[in-house]
Amino acid sequence: MSRSLTRILGLIASLFLAVPGPVAAAEADVLRHGIAMHGDPALPADFSHLPYANPDAPKGGRITLAIQGTFDSLNPLIVLGVAPPAVPDYVLQSLMMRSRDEPFTVYGLIARSAEMPDDRSSVTFNLDPRARFSDGHPLTAEDVRFTFELLRKFGKPFHRSSFGQVRSVTAETPHRITFDLSGSNDRELPLIIATMPIFPAHATDPDRFDRTTLTPPVGSGPYAITEVRPGERIVLKRRKDFWAEDLPILRGLYNFDEIRYDFYRDDNTMFEAFRAGLYDFRLEGDPARWATGYTFSRLLSGRTVRETVPIRLPKGMNGFVFNTRRPIFGDPRVREALGYMFDFDWLNRNLYYGLLTRADSYFSGSELSSTGQPADERERGLLAAFPGAVRDDFLEGRWRPPSPDGSGRDRSMARRALSLLSEAGWVIRDDVLRNERTGEPFTFEMLVSSSQQERLALNFAQSLERIGISARVRLVDNVQYWRRLSQFDFDMVQWVWPASASPGNEQRNRWSSDAADRSGSLNFAGVASPAVDRMVDALLEAKTREEFVSSVRALDRALLSGFYVIPLFYVGDQWVAYDADLRKPDRAPLFGPSIDTWWRPSR
Repeated sequence: MSRSLTRILGLIASLFLAVPGPVAAAEADVLRHGIAMHGDPALPADFSHLPYANPDAPKGGRITLAIQGTFDSLNPLIVLGVAPPAVPDYVLQSLMMRSRDEPFTVYGLIARSAEMPDDRSSVTFNLDPRARFSDGHPLTAEDVRFTFELLRKFGKPFHRSSFGQVRSVTAETPHRITFDLSGSNDRELPLIIATMPIFPAHATDPDRFDRTTLTPPVGSGPYAITEVRPGERIVLKRRKDFWAEDLPILRGLYNFDEIRYDFYRDDNTMFEAFRAGLYDFRLEGDPARWATGYTFSRLLSGRTVRETVPIRLPKGMNGFVFNTRRPIFGDPRVREALGYMFDFDWLNRNLYYGLLTRADSYFSGSELSSTGQPADERERGLLAAFPGAVRDDFLEGRWRPPSPDGSGRDRSMARRALSLLSEAGWVIRDDVLRNERTGEPFTFEMLVSSSQQERLALNFAQSLERIGISARVRLVDNVQYWRRLSQFDFDMVQWVWPASASPGNEQRNRWSSDAADRSGSLNFAGVASPAVDRMVDALLEAKTREEFVSSVRALDRALLSGFYVIPLFYVGDQWVAYDADLRKPDRAPLFGPSIDTWWRPSR
C-alpha cells in the first residue's frame, strides 16, 4: 500500500471515529516548520526574520573576498578537484536552511515544511510551488530525488555514507518527496538531507557529474556566477528574478549586488592585498600578524576596522596528525612519545605573542569536552563494551597534554619520550633513534602547504632531533597538497577539524573505520577503532541533550586515548578586519560573523 493511500485511509478512519482534541493536536505536530537536532526549534512558525539579520538592510554595492590557494573546479561536492564554496553558498539552495544561532536547527526554504514522526524513521518535505531555477524551470521533487541519487553515488564520502543509510526515496507529487530512514538509527539524517544542495535534473549531466568543471551551474539561489577566471577570480551577481526574495528566513540576507572572490597563492601576498584595500573582509589566523601587522595606513586612518569577536562554539582539534597507516606510527606508544617533544609554552611565547590556548580536546572550551571531567554513568556504560580502549587517566579526567617547562629543551620530557619509544622497540644508537630489531632509523616526512605550517613544522622537527628523530619538512603547492591528502599519501600533516555545537554525521567521515579506507574522507589519521565507531553511532542515536553530551565526551576520550594527533593550540577569539564602509547587524549569531548579513550603505 502506498504511503499516500495509507494517509488518506487514516484520515477517513479518524473522521469516522470522531476522536476529539488530542488526536487532532498529535496530527498537527507532524507538520514542522523547522527541525532541531535536539528539542524544538527556537523560532516559532510565524517568525518574521532571523534574529541576527537586519530585515531593513539595503541592497546594493559589492563585496570583495579573498581565498588563499587556487581552484580547478566549481563543484565542491565531489571528490575530484579543488573548488571554492561559492556554488553551494550562493548558487544552489537546500530544502531547508540552517540557523547560525542554534546548534543544529533548520527552517523551511525550498521546502515550506517537513513531516516527521518522533522516531525519525522517515521525513517528508513539502516543496514551495514558487521555487524556480535561474533559467525559469520549476524546482520539483524530481530535482530533489535526482540530486540525492547523484550525491549518494558520486558525492564526497560524507554524503555517500550518510545517504547510503536511506532505504528509499519517493517523489509522491511534484511538490512532495519522502525519504524512508527506517533502520538507520541516525537522528541527524533528516537534517543532513534537509541541507542537501539541489541541482537541476534538466541541466545537470549525471554521466559527467563526478568530473571537474568550470562551467557555472544552474541553481535556484540568490546569485549567479557571471565571471570565472581559473585560479584568479570568481564573480557572482545577485539575481533580479530570485524566487525567494521575500521569505522570512532570507530577509536581511544576501544584500550585496555583487560578490567577488579573488585568489592568492600565499597568505603573505593575500595580507598585502588587504593592506592595500584590494578586498574587504579578512579573518586573521596568525597571532604574530594580529599582534604586530595591523599598523598600516588604512587602519590608522580609519578606513579599515579590526575587532576581536568572542567565539561561543567548541574549539576543534588542531594538531599534528599521525598517519597510522604508516607502520612507523602504528604503535600508540610511539605517537604518545612524540607528543612529549612539543613545547607549547615556548612556541606560544616566542612565535605567537602568548595569544594562543593549548588544545586539550576535540571539543575544547565547551561542555562537550571530556578533559578534566570524570566519565559519568552513561559514558562508562558506553565504553564498558570496549575494555582497554580508554585508559584510566582519560576515563577519570586526569589526563592533560604534556607540559614542558617552556625552555624549548626540557630534558625530563625527552626522557619520558625515550622511555616510551624504548618500550615500543626504538633505541638510540650513535645519536640516531633506530628500530632495535632492524636498525632502521626513525625518519618521516611532514607535509605542509603554507609558510605558517612550515615554520611550526620546522620548529617541531628541531625538537625531535634532540631524541634522534629525523623529520623532513616538505612544502608543496595547494593542488598537490590536497591531492596527497585525499589519497592519504603522507606521514604527518597539520590539520584542523572544526567543532560544531552539534557534532553529527561528519564524525563518521572523520573517525569511522569505513572512512579510514575511503579516498577523500577526513579520516586522515586512519582511525579504525570499534570503540570510536560505537561512540559515533551513540551520539547520532541520542534523543536528549544529556545523552548527546555523554556520547560526545565518550568519543572524545576514545580519540584522545588513541593518540592520533599531537594537540597544538587554538585562538580563543575570532580576529576580524574589514572595510570601514561595511555595516553589520548589532549582534553576531552563535556561529560568529557572517558577511551574508552585512551590507554596504548606498552613497
